Amino acid sequence: MNAAGAGSGRALIRRNSLREQISDALRDEMMAGRLPAGRNFTVKEIAEIYGVSATPAREALVDLAAQGLLVSEPHRGFTVPEFTWADYLEIFEARALLTDNALRHLGRREHPYDWSRTVSLRRRAVAATRAARAGHLDVLVGCDLRFWQEAAAILCNERISDYLGWLRVQSWMFAAPHLRAADDLAGVCWDRHGELVDRIEARDHDGARRMVAHYNLFTIELLAGLLGHSLEGFAVLRLLRGTDPPDTPSASPVDGPAAVQPPHDAVGLGRVPLPRFVPPGRFTRSFRPGRGEPATGR
Repeated sequence: MNAAGAGSGRALIRRNSLREQISDALRDEMMAGRLPAGRNFTVKEIAEIYGVSATPAREALVDLAAQGLLVSEPHRGFTVPEFTWADYLEIFEARALLTDNALRHLGRREHPYDWSRTVSLRRRAVAATRAARAGHLDVLVGCDLRFWQEAAAILCNERISDYLGWLRVQSWMFAAPHLRAADDLAGVCWDRHGELVDRIEARDHDGARRMVAHYNLFTIELLAGLLGHSLEGFAVLRLLRGTDPPDTPSASPVDGPAAVQPPHDAVGLGRVPLPRFVPPGRFTRSFRPGRGEPATGR
């Protein structure tokens, strides 16, 4: 198994509880495509790799299974799930629709965002851009996830931020193995993180919305091209293609007047698909709609 630190037989884990550290480490391995779909492992194997007892290893695996990032198989341990192209389109649609509508409505309510956070956001943008332009996928996956987690803070809604983060993890689990198969990724992935920070710092919520739409459109067209899939009939593209990336800040500030109303035929928030299962955390106890209790493991 090529988990973090597997070359030395043990990973370096330094954060929070052992349970959280192991969960985060395994999640990062799956996001980067180093733990491929179908890879099976047991509690004993994970405990040995990370040099811990069976209890935190089991708890970490059960947590990941409850989030839909692992599949628990009786008497076989845990398996990395395979996300299909149809799964990816569903994940992508939910992410695109939710971010677009959340950004459209920022100007309609009090916005208590801590603007000092843009300093950290700018650093993360620089790191993500550098990794994208250099084609360093392993670095990009982590930098990109942390950048968008930080950027989501502008929404001032932790539940939306958590849900978007959960969708992004699954997006990378699907995309990373396909990107890893490319000969050279230098300049292939989206690298306009800094421009999005410019829009946020300018309180330009409409410009930020259009920049995020450009990112989403770039991403889905890149994956479709790599895999030879057609996007014909994919309804959310109508929304994304109607928002060109901004060249200059618009006159609509984040904390200013209400956002411009979308056209009547725009794809709306009501079209966000119901998640197959609710991730743990601020969503209360995780569950699979219609399937009863969370997944459990050995």
